Amino acid sequence: MSRKWYSMIALITTAIFLFNVSNCGFNQHLTSISIAPSSFTYGSAAPANSGQTPIPLTAYGTYIHPPETKDITDQVIWASDTPVAVVDSTGHLTAGPDCGGANISASVFTDGGNKNGNVVVGFMTVTVDGPASLGCTPAGPQPILTISFAGNGTGTVTGSGISCSSPSSCSDQFTTGTTLVLTASPTGMSTFGGWSGCNSTSGANASVCTVLLENNLTVTASFN
Repeated sequence: MSRKWYSMIALITTAIFLFNVSNCGFNQHLTSISIAPSSFTYGSAAPANSGQTPIPLTAYGTYIHPPETKDITDQVIWASDTPVAVVDSTGHLTAGPDCGGANISASVFTDGGNKNGNVVVGFMTVTVDGPASLGCTPAGPQPILTISFAGNGTGTVTGSGISCSSPSSCSDQFTTGTTLVLTASPTGMSTFGGWSGCNSTSGANASVCTVLLENNLTVTASFN
């Protein structure tokens, strides 16, 4: 075979190789998206226009043909599934005015932006803590209220989902910051003798007990 033919074969082989490399790059395919950080917790909810410093999120896309992972923060569509957390179009995160949890998504429509086509989505989670007055469950163990009885009489304690009869004590767990209103009622020939452990008492014979639960607490009702 002549040198001319060898040269032509070499040129054809090189052209095919370059075409394949170019074609591979052109068809680079996004397979997944991850977000950093993958989770974030705010210590409290934030009123609107509270001047928060946003937390910057970064979206990383993982590709094949050829394999590569790169920053695609400015290419994704950012969204939050609840107002608990807010993310803007550039991936800056802030706490909303309510507490709870939110899922933040970063998505790319792979069919040229066609929203009816294929989509790749990545998620991160946000937790916003806050007071019980906002319906939040503060972090950590929640307090337990125990109702006990004293004296030689009998009676019941009811209220705020509690119903307890002497002589047996009873306990229940509540969210930190919950205010409970309890009423003592003597049974039979017994009389109410008083409370211990209440934040305040009211009503006839001071039979109504109000407590604010911030730690484990035992409240005792006496019946004579």
